Amino acid sequence: MDSLTQIVLGAAVGEAVLGKKVGNKAMLYGAIAGTIPDLDVITRYFLDTVTATEWHRGVSHSIFFSIVFAPIFGWLVWKINKKESATWKEWSWLMFWGLFTHPVLDAFTTWGTQLFWPFKTRLAFQSVFVIDPLYTVPFIVFVILAMFQKRTSDKRNKYIKLGLLISTSYLILTLVLKGVAFQKFEQGLETQNISYREINTRPAPLNTVLWMANIETDDAYLMGDYSFFDTQPISFTSYPKNHELLGKWSSNDKIERLIKITEGWYTITENDGHLYFNDLRFGLISLDENENQFAFSYKLIPDGDDLIVEERPKFKRDAKRLMAALWKRMWGN
Repeated sequence: MDSLTQIVLGAAVGEAVLGKKVGNKAMLYGAIAGTIPDLDVITRYFLDTVTATEWHRGVSHSIFFSIVFAPIFGWLVWKINKKESATWKEWSWLMFWGLFTHPVLDAFTTWGTQLFWPFKTRLAFQSVFVIDPLYTVPFIVFVILAMFQKRTSDKRNKYIKLGLLISTSYLILTLVLKGVAFQKFEQGLETQNISYREINTRPAPLNTVLWMANIETDDAYLMGDYSFFDTQPISFTSYPKNHELLGKWSSNDKIERLIKITEGWYTITENDGHLYFNDLRFGLISLDENENQFAFSYKLIPDGDDLIVEERPKFKRDAKRLMAALWKRMWGN
């Protein structure tokens, strides 16, 4: 999830663990703990594109990391706050829950997390977008309300519990909505007599009303969208896999690692003599039926016997255009 959401979750967890003893400091250090796992983005400045992508939401988003570093960070916080009555163990417990709830929340997004690192399995429920106001905004309200109460106030505890309860209930609801959307896509494929191997569903940006689907067939991927306000049948657009365009590069180490990152959901396109590796899991940069550029696309540049992989840049103008189109599409077809 986005940084603001993780800060709010960390603050709420910190308050729930140690708020009665240290007041708003519990929120502060909980928020810090909830931010730490995302510092893995720094790797993009000194690692190649593929390795940095592999590391994103890797070890720093694992149970291992939470267990090992919670007592270290807890000791640092304890040393800084000697005047408080909280012990090293209590600060460590706060840091653990701040570090641990971060990847648990991220597991609900499309990218997911390597929660069980060093095992390679990536946990991704794909039921919320990385930014979801319906999750974050109510949570912020309750945390702010709690912040202005005395540390011993029953209202303070009540507000935090309500924030955690409502936000967690919403996450559970998104799984139900995902299941309903999945059934609608299945019905649409059956009605149109389309045979397929696998379906992958995810919510559109900023909401859980509009859902997207990738469908694998023998030689192509179909993409479709469904809103709970739709009155017309789902339409699907086909995108050739074109895996054969990789040629000799299909056995290249970086290509094999990219395939693992995308979990096999990728196409290859050729443009101006260059090959592009497209990650299908995050969709296209627009809803135009003729659009062929994906949100996450990697340019493959031959470098002797190896490849240089460059992530295709994203532009704010594309994001604004997509948001406008998604808002209109969300209300039905």
